[in-house]
Amino acid sequence: MRFADLAPARIPAAESLTAAIAAILEADPTTMPVFEGGDPAAVGMVSRWLGRLGLGAVRVADPAAFSWPGPWIARIRPPAGDERFVLMYGVPSGAIWDPAGDGAPVDNAWVVDGYLLAAADIALARPPLPEAPVGAGRIEAIYVSATAGQAATPLASARALPGLGLDGDRHVTGDGTFPSGLPGSALTLIEAEVCESFAPPLSPDDHRRNVVTRGVALNDLVGHEFTLGAVRCKGMRLCEPCTVVQRYAGRPVLRALVHRGGLRADILTEGEIAVGDELRAVPAG
Repeated sequence: MRFADLAPARIPAAESLTAAIAAILEADPTTMPVFEGGDPAAVGMVSRWLGRLGLGAVRVADPAAFSWPGPWIARIRPPAGDERFVLMYGVPSGAIWDPAGDGAPVDNAWVVDGYLLAAADIALARPPLPEAPVGAGRIEAIYVSATAGQAATPLASARALPGLGLDGDRHVTGDGTFPSGLPGSALTLIEAEVCESFAPPLSPDDHRRNVVTRGVALNDLVGHEFTLGAVRCKGMRLCEPCTVVQRYAGRPVLRALVHRGGLRADILTEGEIAVGDELRAVPAG
């Protein structure tokens, strides 16, 4: 997802819906009609324009409580300023872009409506899995936290427990912010290169991931098995950012971590992983 280049001036509130849809679709907003106000989910210009792409806008029943591991659109009604549309992201969700705003934070209490862009036929819209990376990376750091919010403890090595997580971590005991035991809940990874792209770099207490890696694109491991040392794992889905990470970081990192927040993985075999161990995708077949 990219954000339309609308600098240097803020755009009119009437054009905020067009800008938000363009950002989600990675489209040039100048090639799109201006979708002014109204209900994006109603049959009209938005629905007809999206329909030619095999998409539609679905209205969210409870936008104030809605969370989604991807982009969705909220209509906000701030106490001062124009009613307009903003881009939301994450579980839990927060505003990552206010195209007609002045740069001030958006309060979730201002959300009055929500809309999700969805495929008319999901089977036709599913993207293909990425090819598994050929090269090898390595483990640069390992962290566990016994409970949600507890400071991350660095380890030279850790015991990986199939279906659970790293021994001593909150994902094993169920004391984390998110539920344990679900697919993709055992292990979280993030690239050192991503952490270093921030100034100052993201710390373990900012990103809250278990394993920091270097040298491999973690996004390409979704749907593929890989090894951390002798331990076999499987990439389940992207570890997308949310307002929890932004709260820990204490600075606006949500937008910058979209599609760069790392990987959620399952642990398939028991064993020790250690700093310096190789990370390598398992060849298909």
